[in-house]
Amino acid sequence: MGWIEGIREAVSYIEENITEEIVIEDIAKKIFISPFYFQKGFAMLCGFTVGEYIRQRRLTLAGSELVSTDEKIIDIAMKYGYASPDSFTKAFTRFHGVTPTAVRKDGAMIKSFAPLKIKFSLEGGYIMDYKIVKKDSFTVMGVSKVFKYDSATTEVPQFWREHYEAGKDKFVCGMYGVNIDESMGLDKFEYLIADNYNPAIEIPDGFVTKIIPKHMWAVFACKGGMANSMQDTNRKIFSEWLPNCKEYEIAAGYNIEMYTDPADYPKGNQDENYYSEIWIPVKKK
Repeated sequence: MGWIEGIREAVSYIEENITEEIVIEDIAKKIFISPFYFQKGFAMLCGFTVGEYIRQRRLTLAGSELVSTDEKIIDIAMKYGYASPDSFTKAFTRFHGVTPTAVRKDGAMIKSFAPLKIKFSLEGGYIMDYKIVKKDSFTVMGVSKVFKYDSATTEVPQFWREHYEAGKDKFVCGMYGVNIDESMGLDKFEYLIADNYNPAIEIPDGFVTKIIPKHMWAVFACKGGMANSMQDTNRKIFSEWLPNCKEYEIAAGYNIEMYTDPADYPKGNQDENYYSEIWIPVKKK
């Protein structure tokens, strides 16, 4: 099953089971894609995480039921996975901008988040620069933190900001951003801001080393200001390269971003010629 077909099947499964407990691992198994790359690919192709999609669809349907039925608010909350009226009210208000009570009593307007409809379209026609590289295991040193997939898009950039604000870049400048989910089946992953490890240098307090296993890597070139160039390349990898690649498939739960030194460019990492890379471990199909 290809990526586009897989996402389509995943959306159908979510919609059919929207009032049930939905487990990422179960969706990924049905479409024969690891949870690690299913979540990453879904976010790249759709523009939001799986969790965000499920949450917004449930709150949309809950709002519709508040308007069109006489069901008790607590019963609607329970139906769409909220354990208490307070948690439902907070989530509902964040999404709709009004409380469930205001909708029921005052006829306040609500928002609608429509289900995804995945269509094939004529895309591509551009050149992607990539190479396949066999690389022995190597060791990196850096700072590590565990993130949930749902909140990673905002929390990982904050992690980088905190790293520089704390002056930790004097130990690790941030050559790599390393995303690790070795089980390829969790709702969380480990992320490192890292450099190549020099065994001659003592490891500072609060820093760790990590061995990146031997793999064959698909290495994609990104050219242009951060973070747009890397995000654009990521989208192309998941929407174009992976669906159309007949020779390789993803091999392991790693994803590495490699950054060159911004000091080498007149405008730093916002320079139009700034160079970075995305590494994905692959194996022959």
